[in-house]
Amino acid sequence: MSLRLPRVAALILAAAAAAGGCSKSPPPSAPARHHEHHPPHGGTPVVLGDEIYHLELVLDAQAGALQAYVLDGEMENFVRCAAPSIVIDATVGGRPELVELEPVANPATGETVGDTALFEGHAGWLRGATDFDGAVRSVTVRGTTFAGVRFNFPKGNDTD
Repeated sequence: MSLRLPRVAALILAAAAAAGGCSKSPPPSAPARHHEHHPPHGGTPVVLGDEIYHLELVLDAQAGALQAYVLDGEMENFVRCAAPSIVIDATVGGRPELVELEPVANPATGETVGDTALFEGHAGWLRGATDFDGAVRSVTVRGTTFAGVRFNFPKGNDTD
């Protein structure tokens, strides 16, 4: 009798599992989520590569200054790089313009020119600017070069 009880219990469990599996409909698939990044300084996100890195562009239109922070793929951590500068070609009101962003040292974080996540430049055309199309000529971050990266300011280029 001790052998019969486990067999009966196993048969009952198998039947219940089979019946339960047939009566249930598959769970609904999860709705697609929009992948969003939140720039830490409230700036414009510019994706480099397949979201390998980002630039966050922060404009001070009153001063005519533009900053670019180099960030990781999730825009959570700063990424130091050795780029000598970041050149941005822009079109403003149909006119070609340019701004060269130089590396910024920060003794508080130990960042130096040649090992920094912050670049900054000034240009007269940036004063009062609110919207422009731009392209990063070329920037190398940790051995990977990104060239001709197009974006709109203030929209960015993250089309997800």
